[in-house]
Amino acid sequence: MTSRTTRHHTVLAAAVATATAAALMGTALTASATPRPTANSGRPAAAPVALSAAARTALLRTAQAGLARTAEEIGLGAKEKLVVKDVVKDADGTVHTRYERTYEGLPVLGGDLVVHTSDSGRTQGVTRASKASLKLATLTPRIAAATAQKQALGLAKDKGSAKATTDRAPRKVVWAAGGKPVLAYETVIGGLQDDGTPNQLHVVTDAATGKRLFQYQGIETGVGNTLYSGKVDLTTAQSGSSYTLTDDTRGGHKTYDLGHKQDGTGTLFSQDDDTWGDGKTTNAATAGADAAYGAQATWDFYKSTFGRSGIKNDGVGAYSRVHYGNAYVNAFWDDSCFCMTYGDG
Repeated sequence: MTSRTTRHHTVLAAAVATATAAALMGTALTASATPRPTANSGRPAAAPVALSAAARTALLRTAQAGLARTAEEIGLGAKEKLVVKDVVKDADGTVHTRYERTYEGLPVLGGDLVVHTSDSGRTQGVTRASKASLKLATLTPRIAAATAQKQALGLAKDKGSAKATTDRAPRKVVWAAGGKPVLAYETVIGGLQDDGTPNQLHVVTDAATGKRLFQYQGIETGVGNTLYSGKVDLTTAQSGSSYTLTDDTRGGHKTYDLGHKQDGTGTLFSQDDDTWGDGKTTNAATAGADAAYGAQATWDFYKSTFGRSGIKNDGVGAYSRVHYGNAYVNAFWDDSCFCMTYGDG
């Protein structure tokens, strides 16, 4: 059986190598800026501020409107385009916008970058996942997509995956995380891992040679120390250096802390490590772990017993709220929010 620690390290390595959204915002990457950033890390040093939904949307729209200008300013080639993915704003007004790249319409894995702009809108620098220039001689693969798919399925089975299936057929991409950019296929394999955890194995295959270039497991498994079920595995999500009680393998189910309020959604459980609760009621995350684990079990029951993808069979997960009210001795389902709520009594 693959250990949880090994899977965790694989996910982290993948996040750095492909410069995914979380990794780029939270990890130190090589800086290549024109003009130079004001900090050695490749971005000005200031504390980020919490953005309202409206403020974040406005910043994303501004970045979207200026795509062509930004691409020209940072020296991208004519065949490259930027795709806005995320934005962070610092207390001093500095904005850090994360972009993914495409090359002739193909996703560039490992081509992510963050552009840093001052409060006045002046570009201060750019942090790149890869400094290699994008220039491919051809976009015509030498090997068939079926060959890459067979390789990925075989790799999953070698790792002990049960019921390995192709979640996403091979797609053509540009692999830029390994030095010189090359044309490649990315295949995503589903089914189950060797310990029963949902599988989301990403395999990148060189489209010219058939060589496996990279692989990573897209499912992050955390540990829950619950009050009622003891120590359990939880499917969580990683965002930079933090983790959240979000289960993207089960319809995006999220677990929130109401903080003893009786309305609203509450705050999504988030912390710097992937171990939730300590089995005691004095730790707020203990109830969160119980609720998240119960939601996993419910989803899996509907799937295995009735073949349904979620309660409504639409692939959408409900959400859970814990710490409702003051010593509320009950729990309830509410159709209006399509959510489950738990008290502490």
